[in-house]
Amino acid sequence: MGMPMELNTMIVTKGNERREDENIFHLTKAGYRLYPIDIPVEVKKTIESDSSGTAIIQKVEWEHEQTMITYRLISLNSTN
Repeated sequence: MGMPMELNTMIVTKGNERREDENIFHLTKAGYRLYPIDIPVEVKKTIESDSSGTAIIQKVEWEHEQTMITYRLISLNSTN
């Protein structure tokens, strides 16, 4: 029996995102996850936290029981 597949409708970074370019980020999550591609999704640091911005996921890769996503931040919410 393989790992269960999880459907994610937002990006939860937990502070683990890695900046690749000015507004391009890479994030690796444990397990296999489905993400919507090419539509705006909310970015949060934790599930409970306020939205930190909006991103468009450009690439999703599955390997070694991990999901790697590459996303472009399109708007940033100011944190007070």
